[in-house]
Parts: sequence; C-alpha cells; structure tokens
Amino acid sequence: MDLTTLTAVSPVDGRYGSKTEPLRPIFSEYGLIYHRVLVEVRWLQSLADHPQVEEVPPLSEHARNLLNGIVEKFTLVDAQRVKNIERTTNHDVKAVEYFLKEKITGNAELEAISEFIHFACTSEDINNLSHALMLREGRDNILVPEMNQVINRLRDLAHELAGVPMLSRTHGQPASPTTMGKEIANVVHRLRGQREHVVETAILGKINGAVGNYNAHLSAYPEIDWARHAEKFVESLGLVWNPYTIQIEPHDYMAELFDAIARFNNVLIDFCRDVWGYISLGYFRQKTVAGEVGSSTMPHKVNPIDFENAEGNLGLANAIFAHLAQKLPVSRWQRDLTDSTVLRNMGVGFAYTLIALNSLQRGIGKLEANPERMLEDLDANWEVLAEPIQTVMRRYGIEEPYEKLKAL
Repeated sequence: MDLTTLTAVSPVDGRYGSKTEPLRPIFSEYGLIYHRVLVEVRWLQSLADHPQVEEVPPLSEHARNLLNGIVEKFTLVDAQRVKNIERTTNHDVKAVEYFLKEKITGNAELEAISEFIHFACTSEDINNLSHALMLREGRDNILVPEMNQVINRLRDLAHELAGVPMLSRTHGQPASPTTMGKEIANVVHRLRGQREHVVETAILGKINGAVGNYNAHLSAYPEIDWARHAEKFVESLGLVWNPYTIQIEPHDYMAELFDAIARFNNVLIDFCRDVWGYISLGYFRQKTVAGEVGSSTMPHKVNPIDFENAEGNLGLANAIFAHLAQKLPVSRWQRDLTDSTVLRNMGVGFAYTLIALNSLQRGIGKLEANPERMLEDLDANWEVLAEPIQTVMRRYGIEEPYEKLKAL
C-alpha cells in the first residue's frame, strides 16, 4: 500500500498532513540528511580556511561553488542516494560521507582532499549540529510565528472585550465581577512570558570528537588550537558553542526548549478549557460555517470542536516533549545510542503543537461574545458585591463586617 494521507499510520502525516507540511523539509528524514550534508560541507570548508591545515589548501572559487551547490541544490533524489548507500554501510552518517565523495568525483582539487571529508569527526559531531540547526529553523521559522499569531488574535480579542463585564467563578462558584477582556489578557500575558523562554533558549553545538577531548584532532595536528577552531565553526553556523561534552552534546538545552514549549502549551490547554466552559455557559456564541455539521444526529448543535481538537493535540505534544526532556539529558558514561531514535521524534512534538495552534486560531475566529448572557448571571448574583461592601465597612470602622454580611 502506497503512503498517502489516507494510508499514513500517524495522523500527523495523514489527516493533519496539510497542517504539518511546513515541518517536512526540516524534521523529515530528508531534512536530517540535508542538514548532515550541510554540516559536512561546512566542516571541510573550515579546514580549507585554516592556515595550519596545510594538506587542505584554500579552495578555489570553482571548488567552493561546487561544494555550496551540493548543499543549495540538494534534492529528494540526492537524499534517496544517501539512503541507498546506507543499505550497504548500515550507517547513516557514513553514507553521507560516501555520498559527498561521489558528488566531488571529477573535480581534481576536491578529490585530492576527499579524505578530509568527516575529518576527525565522530558521527555525533555531525548529528548534534544537524539537530541544532533543525530545532533553530523549526522554532524560529515555523513555531514562534504561529505562537505569535495566536497571541495577537487573543490580544485583539482582549481589547475588544475589555469593557464587557462578567461574573467570575472560583471553585466553580460565583465570585467577584471581572471583564471577559481582562481574563483573556491574563492568558496573553502568560503566553508572552513562555514564548520568551522558547525564543531565548540558546541552541548549542559541539564538534570535539569521539569523547569530547579532540583526541583525533590533536593526534593529527597537535599544534592547532582545536577548541578555538571548533568554537568558531559552531558559531559560524549560528549556534552557541558548548565547550564541555562527552561524545554527545548533553542535550540540556533541548530539555529547556521542550519544557518551555510545553509550558506555553499548558497555558493554551488552560485557555481551551476555560473557553469551552464559557461557550457552555452561553458567554460566547460560535459563528457557523456554511456546510459544516456540528452533530451527526442533532442538527441544532455547534460544538466547540476547534478548542477540543487543540486541547487534545496540545496534550499529545506535551507527552512527546516530556519524554524528550526527561530522556535526552541522560546517557550512559560517554554515550549510549538511546537518544538517536528519540531525537527522530522532535518533529512530532512540533507537529502536534502546530496542529493545535492552527485549530486555536480557527476557533478564536469563530467566537462571538454574548454580553447579554453575561449580564444575566451578574444580575442573578448580587451577593458577589458582599466583598467590596464589607471592605468599605472596615474602612469606616464598622465591627464584624464580614460576619454581618454573611448573616444576611
């Protein structure tokens, strides 16, 4: 059976495939291979730019352009070639190295330095930088812009409803009056705070060999300051250098990032449940969409499906992020391979979050406040004014104001 949106096992690529499509070039197998190719090419170019690596002389413009072209013109056909090589090597990163050697065949200048492709690198040197680039791109280009869209729509709604009075509820019981706009503004403020944690998380990288000590580098070129070169290289990719690692970059920053996204999602879960309740109370109506059906048997119903969909997918996203954040920073001794398969699911957490953010925007767009219904509940609960009355009584020295009002 061919893979289509109808036959995909995961709804991320099936039912919700159109919503998660922007993530495919980043977090797919193609995306991982592409970023590995990019890192390998940039590493070779960095060696050519280092004056003390005399065996790799400065590249001619033609050779540099050829290498850049491998990255810039990387296609699905190229990615499939890497996969075909992997069938023989049974090693995904080694397959990238062999692929690059194939691509430079016929260029004498690059063929002469072909053994410096993947020079002194462990696979994790390439992988950790690739994953870091994928996370940065997914965060900055896809996730944060969608977060901003949700925040902006809620901000606009908060301003629109700033003066609409509403009965608040604590412990499910009538409490002091508030406004619908203020309650939504609370959500906006919380979301902005968590978004900043997401944005400000430093994306780290390393390229220091099999156990983080530059053993192979120094055995070949003991005179070179490899730590300084690694720092410059990692920073040239737009990442932050981590100077102290084992074979893997320890993934602590990933845990920080995933936890921050999960906290953002938790605020939205809270919002979804509150809006669901306000719709149930009649405080919000939902605009109908021509042709849409709310219930298969009850024609009158317009269900809060967008908020329910968002809540469910946010929960799935957080389940993924929770495991990633708990598992990735833990690795036996200088490294075990359990992180490898787990890291392939980073995009799944992003995907469920993206699905939820799309549903939320659709749901927010359907909301229509019902001030008359909110006033009904306020008019029916005059007792909530007991709080300000007893507070004023205290100011004027009336004894036992709380007790007197309670006795009424």
